[in-house]
Order: sequence, then C-alpha cells, then structure tokens
Amino acid sequence: MAAAAEAASFLALSPGARDPGSARRRPRGARHRKKGWKRWAGPEARLGREIGDFLEDVALQQRVAGGLIAEQPDEGLFFVDTGNAEKDRKLNKGREKPLHIDLVLRPDSKVPAPKNILAYQVPNGRKERRRRQFWERLEQRGVLPRAERLLRARLRAGAPPREKPLEKGRLDPSRDFYDIWADDNPLEQAMAGQDSWFLQETKKQRVKRPPRLQKKPSQVPAVEVIAPGGSYNPTFEDHQALLLRAHEVEVRKKREEEKVERQLSFPPAAEAPTAETVFREQCEGLLEESGGEEEEEEEEEESGGAADPEDPPKAAAPPPRPGKKTEQQRRREKEARALVLQRRREKAARCRRQELFRLRALGRQLRRWEAERLRRRRAREAKRRALEGRPRRLGRLKYEEPSLEVQLSDELAESLRTLKPEGSVLRDRFKSLQKRSLIEPRERAKFKRKYRLKYVEKRAFREVTL
Repeated sequence: MAAAAEAASFLALSPGARDPGSARRRPRGARHRKKGWKRWAGPEARLGREIGDFLEDVALQQRVAGGLIAEQPDEGLFFVDTGNAEKDRKLNKGREKPLHIDLVLRPDSKVPAPKNILAYQVPNGRKERRRRQFWERLEQRGVLPRAERLLRARLRAGAPPREKPLEKGRLDPSRDFYDIWADDNPLEQAMAGQDSWFLQETKKQRVKRPPRLQKKPSQVPAVEVIAPGGSYNPTFEDHQALLLRAHEVEVRKKREEEKVERQLSFPPAAEAPTAETVFREQCEGLLEESGGEEEEEEEEEESGGAADPEDPPKAAAPPPRPGKKTEQQRRREKEARALVLQRRREKAARCRRQELFRLRALGRQLRRWEAERLRRRRAREAKRRALEGRPRRLGRLKYEEPSLEVQLSDELAESLRTLKPEGSVLRDRFKSLQKRSLIEPRERAKFKRKYRLKYVEKRAFREVTL
C-alpha cells in the first residue's frame, strides 16, 4: 500500500503516461446551462462573486466621490459645521457650506460623461482634409485659388472686400418678420421680373388671398376686460353693480325653470277637469249648428205648406240666350267706349295740370319718404352692428354665456396672498373662441353604451341570498 501511494505521488514523465489523479475525474457539464451551475458552484464562483462585488463597489465610489474614498482627502469628504460662519470658514479653509438646493441640483454621478464621437465628426472630413493639403502644397509653389486671387486683387486696388450678409434661418428667433401676402416679401424675390402667365401656368405664383379673409368673423376683442367689480379690491359701488347683474341673471334662470315646471306640472284638484266640463268641451259648437238646421227645416215646412205636395218640383228655367246685336247697338256701344276713354284722358290731363299747384306738397312728401328711408337704413345698420357682436349660429347648439365670476361681500380677500382663484383660464379661452365665431358651440361627448348590460346571478350568490 505504501508503495502504491508513493508511486501515485510522483508524476509520470514518460510520453505515453497519464496522470493517475486525472483518471478519477468525471466530465462535467457545460457552464452556459442552468444544469451545470451547481456543479461549478465552488471556489471559482465565489471568486467571481467577490470580483464582481469589488468592481461594483469601485464603480459606486467613483460615481459618488469621483474616485476611491481611500484616496480622497478628509477635506473632500467631511465638512465642519460649528454654527459660526466665520469659524466654519476658517476650519474648512475658506470653503463655504453648500446650500441644500445646490446639493439637490448636483448631478448624481461624478464620473465624466463619455466622449461624444459624433460631435467631433465632420461630413466629408477626409475629403476636405485632402483638398486642404492639396491647396497648401499649391500655395507653397505660388498657386492660389481663383477666389483668393480675386480677393487679393481687389485689396490691392483699394476696394473694400464684399461681405455677404449671413442669411438667418427660418427657426432663428432674431430674424425679421414679414407678411407672406405682401408684394415685397422675400419669397417673391426669386420670381421678380418673370412673366406672370408663365408663373401662373407653372404653379409657381402664389394664389392671391381673397379680401374676405382679411375680415374677422367677429369684432369682439380676443381678451375682454371684466367689470370693475370683479377685481380683488373693488369699490363698493362697482361690487354692488356686479352683484346686481349676477342677481338679474339668476332671477332670469329661476323664471325659466318655473315656467317649465308650470307647463309640465298637473293642475290642482280645484282646477282639474270634471265630467261636465269635458262633455261641454266636446259639445262646443254642436248646439248652434243644430239650431240653424231646425230653423231651415221650419222655413221649408212653412213655404211648402202652401204648395200642393202632390205636384212635382219644377226645374229652374235657363237664362234667355242673347240675340244678335243690331248695327245701332254696336254703334252706341262703340260711342260709349270712346266717350269713356275721352273722359279718362281729360281727367288725366286735368290731374297733370293740378299737380303743378301741388309742388310744395309733393316736396314735403318726398322729404318724408327720404327721412323714412334714412331711418330704416340706420335701423338696419344698428341691427347689423348689434348682430356682429353676437356669436353666429355655426352648429346645432346655441352659444351660452358663461356664468359670472363674482364673490360675495364676505368672500372678498384682504390681499392677493389670500385671494382664491375664480373660474378657469382654459374654459375662458374656449368660450372666447366660441363667442368670436371661430369654433362652433360644443358639449361634452356622452358615453353611449352599444349593447345592453346583461346581469347574471351567480349560483353561489343565489345560495347566500336564499
């Protein structure tokens, strides 16, 4: 046994020999599978975990302190606070204690951000570098580019160099504003001097803006100033006037509600219709008609009592047909028509002669007509101006004025610090757009269920309820 153990302790040095310890090892599974994790959970795994924890600790120290804490000086890690500003400044070597807001605003990591390679890249940089090197070599030989030769010639002649102004981009906030519909806008400079028919056919000419688009749909200002009583510190008179206006609005709403309730409510028991009133209403007008029919029947009986009832009724005799007119009748009718026409002409001539004596009366009548026409025109203009301030009917809903933002006398704030907000700026702007007829009045969309809800009673619930 001793010889065998001693032989096993030495390594075989022959070429075909094998390690006696390696023959007893079993092949282990792959490490990239979960089955083989437990087989490798030995000193190698512990060493890997320790290295990982160490690297995470180093990364944390670099993020928090900007490096290893063991290498940081005490002044960079601690700050002495004794309550005395002068003493603290001396102990901390002139450094002041940072404020809490500054500490909050500091970045979370002290590790510098990685270098942005894309920020240092230049488009076509290699090509531009070769071109610059090429012109540098030509410049050493005395050959200059054409633009440089013209610039040096202009400087030798004494002319100042022409500097092209930099064009400001469309997103530059310092650029000047211009009207795109004006004749001198920069967009039209490229088409200046060209044929208008050519520009129109090639669709390059801008469409002329119609004049109706220059007019606003409403003359109401975009931001209306509220009543003086709506300020945070109004006078007594202004506040009372605003309260009176709000009171009138509430009274009007109350009257409308009472009117609707009165129309939809049932009449009281004292005014309820009875059977007698219902029958009288149904027989309304029938008694008068029946009385007239009875009177007609009585008159027929009285007139028919004198005649023989056995005689059959005689038919009405037809009117006599006119005979042929004689020459004398035709002549007389012609003379009568001529006489009537002559009298009409004489009357018209006499009236025209009399109109000369009515010139003053006619002048007064014309002036009255002109005054009436002017009054009606002014009334129409006043009505049109009044309707201009009102919102138009753009949809199925009418515009409703928003409720007044008013505070009672005991709700007035003593200062701006204790003032409570009233209303909503978003709702005010939305109502302003509706009042100026820019959008139609709208209402909040209502949820409409597509299918009817189906209620099912569970068996367990039925057993509990029973």
